[in-house]
Amino acid sequence: MSENKKAVEEITSMDENFAKWYTDIVKKAELMDYSGVKGCMVIEPYGYAIWENMVSALDKKFKELGHQNVSMPMLIPESLLQKEKDHVEGFAPEVAWVTHGGTEKLQERLCIRPTSEALFCEHYAKTIHSWRDLPKLYNQWCSVVRWEKTTRPFLRSTEFQWQEGHTIHETPEEAKHETMQMLSVYYDFFKDYLAIPTIKGKKTESEKFAGAESTYTVEALMHDGKALQSATSHYFGNHFAKAFGIEFQNRDNKPQNPYQTSWGCTTRMIGAVIMVHGDDRGLVLPPKIAPTQVIIIPIAVKKEGILKKADEIKERLTKICRIKIDNSDKSPGWKFSEHEMRGVPLRLEIGPKDIEKNQCVIVRRDSLEKIIVNLDDVETVIPELLEKVHAAMYEKALARRSEMTHEAHDFEEFKNISENKVGFIKSMWCGDEKCEKTSKEQTAFTSRCIKDDENKIDDYCAICGKPAKHLVYWAKAY
Repeated sequence: MSENKKAVEEITSMDENFAKWYTDIVKKAELMDYSGVKGCMVIEPYGYAIWENMVSALDKKFKELGHQNVSMPMLIPESLLQKEKDHVEGFAPEVAWVTHGGTEKLQERLCIRPTSEALFCEHYAKTIHSWRDLPKLYNQWCSVVRWEKTTRPFLRSTEFQWQEGHTIHETPEEAKHETMQMLSVYYDFFKDYLAIPTIKGKKTESEKFAGAESTYTVEALMHDGKALQSATSHYFGNHFAKAFGIEFQNRDNKPQNPYQTSWGCTTRMIGAVIMVHGDDRGLVLPPKIAPTQVIIIPIAVKKEGILKKADEIKERLTKICRIKIDNSDKSPGWKFSEHEMRGVPLRLEIGPKDIEKNQCVIVRRDSLEKIIVNLDDVETVIPELLEKVHAAMYEKALARRSEMTHEAHDFEEFKNISENKVGFIKSMWCGDEKCEKTSKEQTAFTSRCIKDDENKIDDYCAICGKPAKHLVYWAKAY
């Protein structure tokens, strides 16, 4: 018991210091380690296993929709990057440059990719000639580098893992459909795999991706009430095609510029899972992305027949779930604490008395509820419990977001909420960037997304009082 208590106390309480709590978890659950390069992290095996499960699910969905994986170079010539003015200006402060090859200075600087629009456009310009060549539905899994001033593991790092989809189409209607389709893919993934509810909407002009005609986002709310931009989908129109000279012969045998999209998500999804579901015991992992879904803890391992029975249970469940046995020489209490720290969704305890009664004890990580299960029923009960854990985690996160979503009808109310509460503020907005700037300067709340598919709450802007154009969600954000 004392060992278990000691292990739990190693995590700072989230109510005491949320930032320290987060750092404690990513370190003590062995998700990552710091590297010798500031802002760059080592993703350790357990953290990478979580990422791999995310990659596997998303990659399968992308391919079902007709996308193909490709690999573009890491380095971008400066002259190529400069072709789209808004794009290069948007990324200029974050770009890392290669200036030398060995001891020789390069004739042209090379940018380490912060994103790959320029590279895809260069490729498209060479390979697209006719409307019959379209669409191209590409995606790549890679790392990118953005020279961040302030970094935090998984949430914002100098180098990070991500996927970037790049598609090019014959018509604007096809490209717009692709943009919204991929936004829905992310929305569903967060709900169905990460048990995280998100707000799906459009970014304002000041918040959209550099070079895009429009940017769409899914925004999640963390346990501390801050928002996290969790995935984005961009409609480029034909701006990039014109800048990079991409043309094709259309169905009337006339030259035409195609229309493009880009969409992506990153390892910050791991940070989202931690900050939405974690507690003072550690990680709480959604079952579908947990590296181990069930951990078997044999009790009194030295007694005859205990490990044999544990192996039998594992063998029966291997085809149903990702399962392991902890047969180390640590005490049961220590093991309980360790696997709670690592967020394993279900713990299956089996001891001498359980074997006598042909039963086991299953403990849910999300609620710590203990359930006695007949050993004859484990194949049926385990999948049902994994589904129940996921559903309960989603509903809990949804209820918390609902509690932390507030309406503001004028700026005094807006400021009062920002000073005394955390979470989203819903209000009407006139569309003027000056009001966004006012909110940011006076409350630190930024526009997260426009929600034109929700009912108006007023006819006037909550910040300036002028006629309103949009309903907007605002929040402090990571």
